[in-house]
Amino acid sequence: QVQVVESGGGLVQAGGSLRLSCAASGSPVELYAMGWFRQRPGKEREFVAAISRNGGAVNYVDSAKGRFSISRDNAKNTVYLQMNSLQPENTAVYYCAASEPWYAMTYATDKDQEYRNWGQGTQVTVSS
Repeated sequence: QVQVVESGGGLVQAGGSLRLSCAASGSPVELYAMGWFRQRPGKEREFVAAISRNGGAVNYVDSAKGRFSISRDNAKNTVYLQMNSLQPENTAVYYCAASEPWYAMTYATDKDQEYRNWGQGTQVTVSS
């Protein structure tokens, strides 16, 4: 039903910032908790951040706390991931995903199994 497309990735130097965007279409984005995941070469996909349907609850992997910020603008059908103080270990393909719909407004899951629709990813490369 819902489709998501990531954008905003690129090449930055260590210490720099990027803002990723996730544009949703096909279904009202407010129906879905939204998450960001990343995958480094040779590694399993890893949870990064999630946000509940109305933005009232957020969830971060420990390494992202204090540096990354997830937000959403349901009127624009867009979710963002602001990434500050980037380090080379943050290099990965970053994926946006929409959960199954109709979760509670407090639900911001870190479980990739709970996400139904995934984008194609956007590459983030952090040079040292």
